[in-house]
Amino acid sequence: MRTPARFVSSVTRRHFVAASAATIGAPWFVPRHVLGGNGQVGPHDKINVGLIGIGKMMHDSHLPHLVKMPEVKVVAVCDVDTTRRESGKKRVDETYENTDCAMYDDYRELLKRDGLDAILCATPDHWHAMVILDACSAGKDIYCEKPLTNNLMEAKQVMDAVKKSKIIFQTGSQQRSDNEFRLACELVRNGHIGKVTRINVGVGGPPKPCNLPGEEMEPGLDWERWMGAAPMRPYSSVLSPRGIHNHFPSWRNFSEYGGGGMTDWGAHHFDIAQWGMDMDGSGPIEIIPAKPGESSGIKYLYANGIEVTHGGEGGVTFFGSSGEIFVNRGKLTSTPEGIIQTPITDSDIHLYKSPSGGHSGHRQDWVNCMKSRKQPNCPIEIGARTVAVCHLGNIAYAHSEELAGKSLHWDPMLWKFVGNDAANAWQDYPYQRRQGYQLPIARV
Repeated sequence: MRTPARFVSSVTRRHFVAASAATIGAPWFVPRHVLGGNGQVGPHDKINVGLIGIGKMMHDSHLPHLVKMPEVKVVAVCDVDTTRRESGKKRVDETYENTDCAMYDDYRELLKRDGLDAILCATPDHWHAMVILDACSAGKDIYCEKPLTNNLMEAKQVMDAVKKSKIIFQTGSQQRSDNEFRLACELVRNGHIGKVTRINVGVGGPPKPCNLPGEEMEPGLDWERWMGAAPMRPYSSVLSPRGIHNHFPSWRNFSEYGGGGMTDWGAHHFDIAQWGMDMDGSGPIEIIPAKPGESSGIKYLYANGIEVTHGGEGGVTFFGSSGEIFVNRGKLTSTPEGIIQTPITDSDIHLYKSPSGGHSGHRQDWVNCMKSRKQPNCPIEIGARTVAVCHLGNIAYAHSEELAGKSLHWDPMLWKFVGNDAANAWQDYPYQRRQGYQLPIARV
């Protein structure tokens, strides 16, 4: 059962601001009350945050750092698993030395909480879109883990809703906050490898349908709610591990709940590829499928003439007319070697720089932007367009036999396949969402 919420004294900020700037880092135009005064939360007040999905990423990364941030107060945790929910509350209460943190088993009840300003979502991927749309309707600022959604249609819906609402949204693609990835993209964007001709993105392959055997039910887990929109099936500890766990669960390998390595790591590395070629606001126009049965090798063609291949060494390799750059976590190399030693001058293109690297810098960027009402490093459109690249690849793999070597043609601005009605039907799940788990309509 859900523990009754303990309501805190701060009042809800108004997140519906007057107009938006066109570029990342530009401020939203906001009414005076958003900046403080008249009972509103201002730039020097604490931000009340609720945490949704207390799995490994939340438990080991987000939660222990958020509770130590002086600008933030974690007021509630939510999970469908009793053990993880109670563990999250315990960690929050121990840090604050009180028992104020509320627990919820339904995130929709958390969103109704008086005084809540923002939520951080780290649920399995098949829940992201519903949480985002409901939080958007509630006017809450959002940090959502990558990959942003579990299919193309969801990505378009959340992108449209968030952009209309003007809330502050950060996608959890924290590589944008790491120095080596930013420097790699700045070197590429400033022409230090010449004209870019192709890019290799080395990540895992597509997902597969779930065929796991059933197990004895885990006590304290609301399995029906964990399944959400996906077809009901027996419990599996592979999908939702028992209790507190120290590994990333394998639900991400099954298409009902995740997108395999293509979305899990692709949301990171395809993101860097798009950043490096200045295509954050667009996407590929043609997807060339691999041979049936293959799990790598598809190619994306962009309107700027660059070819992106799914394959190669793990990470991102930029190939130019006069050199190459490879980047992965903790590794940045170039051919010739001196390219990465080239200074970025004042007159060069400078990309968005977070306060520090990794998850900590990415979270701090979100918090800073909630105060300033500026757009963060990885706002909704970037997250949506990156995951679209991943889903386009998964569609090409899943339907490789039907495509028989024929390309898919994609219009990234209209968000539709060109001249292929059958492919447009592939943007959503191949099954009907279960009753009660249809995508909500964002009221913004």
